[in-house]
Amino acid sequence: MPQIIFFVAVGIVAFVGYRAFVREAERVTAKIRRAEQQQKTGANGTLVKDPETGEYRVARD
Repeated sequence: MPQIIFFVAVGIVAFVGYRAFVREAERVTAKIRRAEQQQKTGANGTLVKDPETGEYRVARD
């Protein structure tokens, strides 16, 4: 019985680690694609609108 609990715990940790890895990989890929697109168009950053003031500012990564 303890072996089953151990393997279930290892499986859960592996699944959570895999999901975190995939999420980070998607974030980095999106950042790289934004940078490539900015370089292609000659832009200096992506503008986002501040909902409180209505002003546009350069997005932070």
